[in-house]
Amino acid sequence: MNDPTDDPLYRDPNLAQLYDAANRWGVDFDYCVTLAADAQSVLDLGCGTGELAAALAVNRSVTGVDPAGAMLDIARKRPGGREVTWVEADARNVRLGQRFDLIVLTGHVFQVFLTEDDQRAVLATIAAHLKPDGRFIFDSRNPAIRTWENRNQHNTLHRLDHPQLGPLEAWNEPSFDDSTNILTYENGYRILATGQAFSGSAQIRFTPLEELADMIAAAGLMVETWLGDWQGTPYHPDAKDIIPLGGLA
Repeated sequence: MNDPTDDPLYRDPNLAQLYDAANRWGVDFDYCVTLAADAQSVLDLGCGTGELAAALAVNRSVTGVDPAGAMLDIARKRPGGREVTWVEADARNVRLGQRFDLIVLTGHVFQVFLTEDDQRAVLATIAAHLKPDGRFIFDSRNPAIRTWENRNQHNTLHRLDHPQLGPLEAWNEPSFDDSTNILTYENGYRILATGQAFSGSAQIRFTPLEELADMIAAAGLMVETWLGDWQGTPYHPDAKDIIPLGGLA
């Protein structure tokens, strides 16, 4: 069983503080807010720095689970953070003793689990925490769209703005193993005002839709619709993402 907290991008406070600047929310945030409109309780598995969980914690009960303490330290301090129940735990084996109207795993967090057994364990966690009429949604990148090809430090170099640290340079260097469908990547950052540099590597697994569908069904879940993006477009073979939306079977 791999441990996602071993990846310094999540556990190193120096890198965790850069996460929000490097991973801006977009239509995925809006989609989840709309999806949660009628939910009285939400479980955010792999909540990271907690921006979505905190936003959802208005007039409803929200629990955010993440194994990275450095991420949760940021989550607790953000506006609205006091309204969320934060739990430092692993999505593969956490059992909270309660069920939720909606369970979300955003930011492709499902992919940090690098084996079929680990991904099956996460799906079992979803099934264990859904109400009978509850719904779940998560995203996983489509392995048919090989977005990592021809990417390197030179052609991924770009500027970011951090609210406390000021402008940053950031880059990404990926390497894909076709035998395991695992992408290893290193993210690097340099604070322009000080020249201070940080880098850390992580891994993610690309799971084909057919395999994912089998695992979802085996977990006692069913998919009511497969989306190809967070704008609600139905899945198609050239879709960037694989997004199952469903509930208990």
